[in-house]
Amino acid sequence: MNDVKYDVNDRPKAGMLLGLSFQHLFAMFGSTVLVPILVGIDPAVALLSSGLGTLAHLSVTKYKIPAYMGSSFAYIAAMQMLMKSDGIAAVAQGAVTGGLVYLIVALLVRFVGNEWIDKILPPIVVGPIVMVIGLSLASTAVNDVMYDAAGNYSLTYLLIGLVTLLAVVFFNIFGKGIVGVIPILLGLIVGYIFALLVGLITGQDIVSFTGVSSAKWLSLPSVEIPFLTYGLRFYPSAVLTMAPIAFVTMTEHFGHIMVLNSLTERDYFKDPGLDQTLTGDGLAQIIAGFIGAPPVTSYGENIGVMALNKIYSVYVIAGAAVIAVVLSFVGKISALIQSIPTPVIGGISIALFGVIASSGLKILIENKVDMDKKKNLLIASVILVSGIGGLMLEIEGLQISGVAFSTLLGIILYQLLPEGK
Repeated sequence: MNDVKYDVNDRPKAGMLLGLSFQHLFAMFGSTVLVPILVGIDPAVALLSSGLGTLAHLSVTKYKIPAYMGSSFAYIAAMQMLMKSDGIAAVAQGAVTGGLVYLIVALLVRFVGNEWIDKILPPIVVGPIVMVIGLSLASTAVNDVMYDAAGNYSLTYLLIGLVTLLAVVFFNIFGKGIVGVIPILLGLIVGYIFALLVGLITGQDIVSFTGVSSAKWLSLPSVEIPFLTYGLRFYPSAVLTMAPIAFVTMTEHFGHIMVLNSLTERDYFKDPGLDQTLTGDGLAQIIAGFIGAPPVTSYGENIGVMALNKIYSVYVIAGAAVIAVVLSFVGKISALIQSIPTPVIGGISIALFGVIASSGLKILIENKVDMDKKKNLLIASVILVSGIGGLMLEIEGLQISGVAFSTLLGIILYQLLPEGK
């Protein structure tokens, strides 16, 4: 590894450490704060859980893995549904449930091994599920760039959304160095500035700084511990909706570990062990749930930064986590984030949700799944239509819908259908 600038356990000097940590913060910032905005949660709480979750993961894995934890997109549809039906308490319970799933799987891996995971979640099941996660959110993204707050079609909103989307695409394709690593954040900035200009030209109140001006510089993030505020009420729909999605993010976790293995020329499946990496992820999700934040997962954006600059230091990752925690207490930053116009969020969402769906297709291609097999074709078809269409099972008020129900259908069909020719 002659081209490595800082290896996993190397500690850069203070000034360099701060700059490198901010670079990782920029890489994850756009996506991490976008998830709570889409769901209706204070972005400052997501920043706090992101930092705390990363520090927890580093501790559990004995500071051997340079992995950053950020808000997970996989749970967005489930969280939006739960926020409408039962509120933040259900979302929190679902996040903790997802974390517990990780801990249970970690125990199984420790004592049984990990071969059984591929039998339950083969590529033909995981690929379409990931596609459903992205495509089921498509209408939300499109509506954000087409309709104003009153529900009327808005050509202005559409223009702002398209400019934001094209900016993300431009920075992602043509950006060099760090610019190519943070296209989401840069696209958001371009869209925000364009929305300001459009508002000034047309006289429309597209961006409001009222909340920013009234916010304090130093303030506690609106952390709400749902289990204390709303008691220990059990939400079956939250558990059954969020738990299956944990298996989907788990496959993403495996992929990230494999990439880190390749970058750092180590085998993290053996040291500190897959059971420890899963435990770290699970604990980070549980922390997020307890403070009312979206579930977190390891971030490919930060792995991309490491692949680009050849800096794998866990101290840099820890520094980014500490900065995220500090920023969560800066009230004006939280207010500024919440002032981002809806069409800007919609433009970014079109790109992000599309990338998620495309990632599912990539899983099928990379694993050379044979779609000429009737079993594979039927499993993919059932998962896609039931998931995107929102097929729902409801029994005495208990609901399993969308991604959760399609995941269960996929797993059951894979086990029951014969291989055939």
